[in-house]
Amino acid sequence: MSAGPVLIFDSGIGGLTVLREARVLMPEYRFVYIADDAGFPYGGWGEDDLRERIVRLFRDLIDEHRPALCVIACNTASTLVLDDLRDAFPATPFVGTVPAVKPAAEHTRSGLVTVLATPGTVRRTYTRDLIQSFASQCHVRLVGSENLAGLAEAYIRGDRVEPDDIAAEIMPCFVEQEDRRTDIVVLACTHYPFLANRFRALAPWPVDWLDPAEAIARRARSLLAVSEPGDDSEDVVVFTSQAPDFPVRRLMAGFGLRFAAAGD
Repeated sequence: MSAGPVLIFDSGIGGLTVLREARVLMPEYRFVYIADDAGFPYGGWGEDDLRERIVRLFRDLIDEHRPALCVIACNTASTLVLDDLRDAFPATPFVGTVPAVKPAAEHTRSGLVTVLATPGTVRRTYTRDLIQSFASQCHVRLVGSENLAGLAEAYIRGDRVEPDDIAAEIMPCFVEQEDRRTDIVVLACTHYPFLANRFRALAPWPVDWLDPAEAIARRARSLLAVSEPGDDSEDVVVFTSQAPDFPVRRLMAGFGLRFAAAGD
């Protein structure tokens, strides 16, 4: 049994939603949180360039931290590069984050479901295959928001985010067909749950906002044996830009994360 940490990787700070749930289910493990803020946002990257970047980053991350398991807490990255990571690092278990289409299809009452994602996730064949496999009986609208991940990052950092800006990004999620309305919106980006209360306040009618964080943490827990703590080191966070500002440092401290330089 590896005594290494659980590594949680995201393009920014949205993966903290997954870290929060993972700590509840795996309290005996130490965590390393990686924020690839130098590459944020991923939605605008070309596929080949983003794939190469993430695999290259993980060569160093796995060598430095020797994780027991890696969680890719990013839909855009997972739908593109998860198989490449598993092929490149076969000794390391990986858990990805993909749109929660299956549970949405199982729980919708109206049959109208929206997947709210980044443009990169919407473009992926992987996403459309999920819909075909698990939600072919539903009307699924794909909404690729250009700006919502950035708005969520700003909100998490404590910056002012205008309600009208959020509303403009989520309104395409709401569909009416005869006497039916959208009743589930899948939050297919780990940044989005931080804005869930704002979404509820701005929505034209109540819907279930499906947050994948708990399911991701449960999957990670299922792949790891219950272990005696390997060490008593603090949980750490690494930013690839190595230049986080004070609000981000304060946020990370609030999550119990100590800043570490690469190689720490």
